[in-house]
Amino acid sequence: MKLRIETDENAEETEVVIRCREIDSEVAGIQNAVLTRAAGGAKIRLSKGGEDFFLRPDEILFFESEGGRTRAHTAGEVFETKLRLYELEEALPRGFLRVSKSAILNTGRIYSIAKNLTGPSIVSFRGSHKQISVSRQYFSLLSDRLER
Repeated sequence: MKLRIETDENAEETEVVIRCREIDSEVAGIQNAVLTRAAGGAKIRLSKGGEDFFLRPDEILFFESEGGRTRAHTAGEVFETKLRLYELEEALPRGFLRVSKSAILNTGRIYSIAKNLTGPSIVSFRGSHKQISVSRQYFSLLSDRLER
């Protein structure tokens, strides 16, 4: 693998180009690292009690949708967002993963998983008492993501 960095004083924004024969796990890992780093400065607009809050994605444990509302859970608080889960999937860094029809979680904050072969598995988060269910159809995707 070669790495080349070119500087251009006239560039309006930083552009990262990966030139490869195919997208293998190494290239996908590099892409993920760049996207995660780039999104690290981005904040998500959330609301609570009539106030707007701007949180970094890494502060959020999971998003859940229920009754037409989408909520963002941090270790100690719950906020609302106007975004739908499918919109969040597109906007969030690669560390977030859909784990059921109604939930997306932050894989970087997982502490443990109580595996259940006949029903949903339960994910616990580091630094919080909160938990979320992972449906059986999404469990293997979560396992694969955590092993990378």
